[in-house]
Amino acid sequence: MNTSSLHAQNPLAKRIRLSEFFIEKGIAATSFISFAFIILIFVFVFREALPIFSTNTRHETYIKETDRQETYGDVPEEKPTETSEGASIESAGTEENVTVSNLLGTNWIPVSTHPKYGLLPLFFGSFKVSLIAVLVAAPIAILAALFTASFAPKWAKEILKPSIELLAGFPSVVVGFFALIVLASWLQELFGFEYRLNSFVGGIALSLSVIPIIYTIAEDALTSVPKTFSEASLALGATPWQTALFVVLPAATPGVFAAILLGVGRAFGETMIVLMATGNAALTSLNPFEPVRTMPATIGAEMAEVVFGDTHYSVLFFIGALLFIITFALNAFAELYIRKRLMKRFRGAS
Repeated sequence: MNTSSLHAQNPLAKRIRLSEFFIEKGIAATSFISFAFIILIFVFVFREALPIFSTNTRHETYIKETDRQETYGDVPEEKPTETSEGASIESAGTEENVTVSNLLGTNWIPVSTHPKYGLLPLFFGSFKVSLIAVLVAAPIAILAALFTASFAPKWAKEILKPSIELLAGFPSVVVGFFALIVLASWLQELFGFEYRLNSFVGGIALSLSVIPIIYTIAEDALTSVPKTFSEASLALGATPWQTALFVVLPAATPGVFAAILLGVGRAFGETMIVLMATGNAALTSLNPFEPVRTMPATIGAEMAEVVFGDTHYSVLFFIGALLFIITFALNAFAELYIRKRLMKRFRGAS
């Protein structure tokens, strides 16, 4: 009887093993294709950025004459260069070397007879806006995650968590438009800013997109803390809030710190919100109420108008490569340092 039942189950077992084989190979193929696309994006961006480090980079200057001054007498008139559309354009090609001192300058003036590609104000602007966004978003998101994980009843948790995570689905252009039309005017009336659009307004708007990321990861980290920790703390006479702040939160520090770093990476790479809400002035001032220009906003605003293969084009791709490197470094730091060093520390390993 046992033998017949085994024979009856063999076809079913074979089908299950076959389906598992195809599912496993499909997941592996999807992962490989995703990884290959990421590598190809890296290669394309770095390839387009490499020409700025060549010995001679050609910089083209185009001057279009819209109105010609009328002359009288025997003054000879110079014949302009005619194009197929009848517009008179003079083209002057100059050899330009993009040096390290130019890239490390404090002036971003890419459209000029002597262009300057100083990246410091762009990096400084990205750092300042990201810092403001994280300083606003991190306390709100972590305290909300702590309340959801430790104090909220089940029915409230089922409403709170999806509602906060729903913010992550809002398009960036919608958040940026809200900051441009509503938030900037309201904050200027409240604090009396000289500039309506500035890094503070951009940071507040950017925090709206950072809060869901920090909240989701921090809440998962707080929920994964063993219940024995909080039960032991309560048994020793600690209040629920003392238990949450001094027992549960320190035990979830690796996950919370990883959430903050991922929030920094999200803020540093945001484009539309900072493009619409920061004023887009390449300044290096420490004043948080002055306009700034960020690296992603520069790419978004200028990439569609540059000449293909020009120096300005290559510098914008170089900015994109820097964003890749910074984001990768943040994720690597969160993975290598937090999971290995902090987890060992809080588990008591040497």
